Amino acid sequence: MAVKQKSGEYYDDLEIMSPEARVKYLNERLSRTVRHAYRHAPVVKLTFDKAGISPSQIRTVKDLERVPILRKTDLIELQRASPPYGGFLAIPPEDIDRVFISPGPVYEPIQHPRIHWFAKAFWAAGFRKGDVVINTFTYHMSPAGILFHEAIRDCGATVVVAGTGNTEIQIQTMRDLKVTGFVGTPTYLMTVIKRAEELGHNFQKDFSVRRAWWTGEMVTPSTRKILEEEYRIHTSQAYAVTEPGGAIAYECHRKSGMHFMDEYVLEIVDPETGKQLGPGETGEIVVTPIHNKVWGLIRFGTGDMSSYVTERCPCGRTAPRLTGIVGRAGDAVKVRGMFVVARQAQEVVLGFEAVSRFQLAVSRTGERDELTLKLELKNENIDRAKLSAELNQKFQELCRVKLDRIEFVSKDTLPEKRQVIVDQRMWK
Repeated sequence: MAVKQKSGEYYDDLEIMSPEARVKYLNERLSRTVRHAYRHAPVVKLTFDKAGISPSQIRTVKDLERVPILRKTDLIELQRASPPYGGFLAIPPEDIDRVFISPGPVYEPIQHPRIHWFAKAFWAAGFRKGDVVINTFTYHMSPAGILFHEAIRDCGATVVVAGTGNTEIQIQTMRDLKVTGFVGTPTYLMTVIKRAEELGHNFQKDFSVRRAWWTGEMVTPSTRKILEEEYRIHTSQAYAVTEPGGAIAYECHRKSGMHFMDEYVLEIVDPETGKQLGPGETGEIVVTPIHNKVWGLIRFGTGDMSSYVTERCPCGRTAPRLTGIVGRAGDAVKVRGMFVVARQAQEVVLGFEAVSRFQLAVSRTGERDELTLKLELKNENIDRAKLSAELNQKFQELCRVKLDRIEFVSKDTLPEKRQVIVDQRMWK
């Protein structure tokens, strides 16, 4: 389909496709991508042949369940065994425009000098011509700096090429150039603000920063509240993964989840089986780029755990939305068919002021999994029944699993260094 860019509030018309049009678009692009990768990327052909799969069998997103998930460790080992690209390059080497290097190392070839679709993440955040945006992501080896730089420019804004480090120089630059936008991580923005205040500045009065966009780490609600309410900075975040090509989901001004980019097929899957999960179910994010023919990554497992919703966003964008990154696949335990993630459990339980320490234990009685929450309290003189009811309700809302019991244990019963979730089940 023809894609019109920068149509008012939306960067392109892919963002407002009907659900039916999106399904058709993704299926067609996926089928084309798989056929090309099978013909031109040797490792893809080897993987499909070994699994007994024909490219003609991958006609829809659901068909991807047939394909094994590729992990970063696999990618590193394949590139070591068959340097430099591990058999994933699907174009002639002389057609590569640039090569990025990610930790591993992983060599990532890019064909097109400009990757415009990242711009929709900045466009949705409100970046426009007239903004002066400081980009604090590294320009060295990693793709983040230059790719985000080009995306900001596609929105018409001016980019200050800062890169990482040199905080005091960054502070001076932000003041001298009247920087209106910050691109980096929330942690670094807070570092900049606090250091500016230590140097005697009033950040809200002396600086012009009114927008912040970040990726690389998820912003906490408390940090977002400080930035938006105390410093009057509009904040937006995106979910990015280096190997598949960068930002793949992004927030709009509603901040009600991160919209999927239609240049990728995103799946939420059971990390143990690779089977796709439905809306609201927590699983691993698996990504297949369908935007170009360079890099034959089919079903790249990110290791990040999330869920998604399909309800149309009030902003008018129609893509499903990630609800946030709740942890890593290795920190998740399946209980009664649902994954409980350590970081997500911490967010719920430690959100109650009365709780000092906790630990979850998964056991099995007969054919049923049981989930027990052990709690240490800061103050023993509280209404335990009320706390139990409120905590269980909140836990079930966020983690989608009901606690079977809550046990209150004496102070210092739980070791300071402990697993958040202990799986005590014995499988015979």
